Amino acid sequence: QVQLVESGGGLAHPGDSLRLSCAASGFTFSSYSMSWARQAPGKGLEWVSGISHDGSDTTYTDSVKGRFTISRDNAKNTLYLQMNSLKPEDTALYYCAKGDSLVALPILETYDYWGQGTQVTVSS
Repeated sequence: QVQLVESGGGLAHPGDSLRLSCAASGFTFSSYSMSWARQAPGKGLEWVSGISHDGSDTTYTDSVKGRFTISRDNAKNTLYLQMNSLKPEDTALYYCAKGDSLVALPILETYDYWGQGTQVTVSS
């Protein structure tokens, strides 16, 4: 069965960096787009970044552009999110999600499997 397991979250100070990982199994990883989404305390789920099946196309929500970088290693079935210049407003539970097509869309309904999430807390 499809499994997505996130790791790499933790406590960071403003300006710090963290790298999230998502280990995927149970499907042909290289055939599907992937994305990261997050849910801040008391708020709804927000799409953050997506990557096409082969890594050739990446997209970001405006609030993380220039700070976050999404990537994937299809040989290792792993998705990454490099987060630099972290801000307190980046505090959230971060999820990786499997898309239902080759290209990542900023539409949560186009993702059919989700991990359990990894907590990122940014505080001074």
